[in-house]
Amino acid sequence: MTDEDRSDEKPVPAPLAPRANPELIGHEAAEAALLQAWAGGRMPHGWLIGGPRGIGKATLAFRFARFVLAGGGPKDMFGAPPTSLAIDPGSPVFHRVASGGHADLLTVERGVMDDRAGRRRGEEWAQKRRAEILVDDARAIAQFLHLTPSEGGWRVVVIDSADEMNQNAANAILKILEEPPRQALILIVSHAPGRLLPTIRSRCRRLELRPLAERHIVEILARQRPDLAPAEAQALARLAEGSAGRSLALAEAGGLGLYTEFLRLVADLPRLDIPAVHALSDRLTRPAAEASYVALTELVTWWLRRLIGIAGGAAPPGGEFAPGETAQLAALAARHGLDRWLELWEKITRLFARADGSGLDRKQVLIGAFLALQSAARP
Repeated sequence: MTDEDRSDEKPVPAPLAPRANPELIGHEAAEAALLQAWAGGRMPHGWLIGGPRGIGKATLAFRFARFVLAGGGPKDMFGAPPTSLAIDPGSPVFHRVASGGHADLLTVERGVMDDRAGRRRGEEWAQKRRAEILVDDARAIAQFLHLTPSEGGWRVVVIDSADEMNQNAANAILKILEEPPRQALILIVSHAPGRLLPTIRSRCRRLELRPLAERHIVEILARQRPDLAPAEAQALARLAEGSAGRSLALAEAGGLGLYTEFLRLVADLPRLDIPAVHALSDRLTRPAAEASYVALTELVTWWLRRLIGIAGGAAPPGGEFAPGETAQLAALAARHGLDRWLELWEKITRLFARADGSGLDRKQVLIGAFLALQSAARP
């Protein structure tokens, strides 16, 4: 592709952040539960919104926050209560929440690390978030909630996500939930609520969100990524396993192309094109390729889960993504017992996790994963 061709390409729209997303698709029951609690006049101070990553938990939390900060949304001409949490995207409340500038809303998330030493050395610095939500972040909630609401209504806190709190931060949140101020609402997003302190779970109303149906993910992709062809959107929806966030991340990272390239590399296992593996690893470990590296590691583990499913006697979910893919997986699964493939999955997922946590050379990690696949596929 020439530079002139690139200049004619339309820019790819960035996915909407949860605080700026006016739409919630596929979670009507959860929205109805929040509306019922609001209309009943007995609003729990703490809500624990749980479910897998990327399915809309934070989008729901900010949607409810806007609704509450707007006084419960507009009523119809007869004064009937609203049937939706939706707030007009053109309203001042929507804009202030989207920009992070609403005085009665506090968002608690991992803070940004400061790399002053790196900047003094002249190194390029992209903002990186800390690994945890710290106790000081949690203590800020108590100070915030004891202030008088700027607009005379509620003060709302969104914690995104509680899974990232360290132990001290979790204990600080617990103290707030034990004695919440009046007109205070704490919305806690969690990808794994079962791992939180039991005392936090017991002091919140639970709201469990389920993975989205493929048709809902296709709809979300059509709205947020209208540049995608329908067949691409459908394939991304299958790869996403119920997570709209994952489908959008895969679309942004070129996930379909990466998966096709991966399938081509493993098509003749245990035969492996080592130069091609090195070339792919070189490309995905450049500083600008972070999203593509993460996408490939997720796709490799997803492919392994499909292999394990076939080895265990199940049909692969989502159908085929390339001609002959199912037959290739079945042929591999037939070479060894289920234990061999489970051991391979554990080895590769552990390798990827170590790379994220200890700064291993990512190129060597990718090459190591392919070599592990090669070794396991040998008779």
